[in-house]
Amino acid sequence: MGGMSHMHGADGTGHDEVNMPGLFGENATPEESAELAVMFRNFQTITREVENLPNGIRSVTRSSDPEVMEVLVSHVVGMIGRVDAKDDPRIIIQSPTLDIFFERAEALETEIEVTDAGIVVVQTSDDPELVAALHTHAAEVSDMAERGMMAVHERMMGQPH
Repeated sequence: MGGMSHMHGADGTGHDEVNMPGLFGENATPEESAELAVMFRNFQTITREVENLPNGIRSVTRSSDPEVMEVLVSHVVGMIGRVDAKDDPRIIIQSPTLDIFFERAEALETEIEVTDAGIVVVQTSDDPELVAALHTHAAEVSDMAERGMMAVHERMMGQPH
């Protein structure tokens, strides 16, 4: 059997759930990839509320598992730091929606607060294309929090590899 076709069933099952190779990236650290794996393996513990604002988003994300919550906070803080530094991790499964954040990081305002309710992130911009991307990315993240890797597989099926 040639290629990687044997790894995917038509319904998205049968992929490499243990190693999750798609979580690695050209510029991602092993720790960042490991954090993603923890979140995908425990996505059932993650809940998210997103409010689309006229100039951005406000999200509240939490996990019922304290260890997953710790990883979630580390991931969010780390990735927002990367955007600020325009340091794209280029993770294999990452959405093309993210490209604009790395290109126009200086036009993005971000506030992060960890509360009892979860990690609260408010991101705003005066750039309408960035605002649209914030809305899209927030919906993609919510979909992943709800359905795990299945959401990624569906999105990637529509992308050229």
